[in-house]
Amino acid sequence: MPGPLRLSLVTLGVEDLGRSTAFYEALGLKRSAASTDDVSFFDVGGAILSLYGRAALASDAGLDEAGEGFRPQALAWNLPSSAAVDKAIVRMVAAGGRLVKPAEKTGWGGYVGYVADPDGHLWEIACNPGFPLDADGRARLPK
Repeated sequence: MPGPLRLSLVTLGVEDLGRSTAFYEALGLKRSAASTDDVSFFDVGGAILSLYGRAALASDAGLDEAGEGFRPQALAWNLPSSAAVDKAIVRMVAAGGRLVKPAEKTGWGGYVGYVADPDGHLWEIACNPGFPLDADGRARLPK
């Protein structure tokens, strides 16, 4: 067995690497020295965020380049409070993101909004009382 499944790296296929790199740097991420002209890497607290050309990513996977529109996934940024969610949404929009859905209270007791990055990748910005944050701000599943 190779060991337990762990999410170690998320690669987003992007149209313009420079624009997308600038967006994530405007959010306070620092581009790793492992980055090249073709890919940007960022430490996102226990995992790695990778930005790679969309066509190159499709080619690497042996697929035709994906079409435009909804992507059936969302990245999530869990925060400790509704106020922190509101501030994060403002920060992401100021950095060049697009507000998709303003934050609101949910039926399950959370507070959630959505922002798309410059390539339309959805970010769910949430305060989820069911997934407590540890001292490092990482969401933890209940036991």
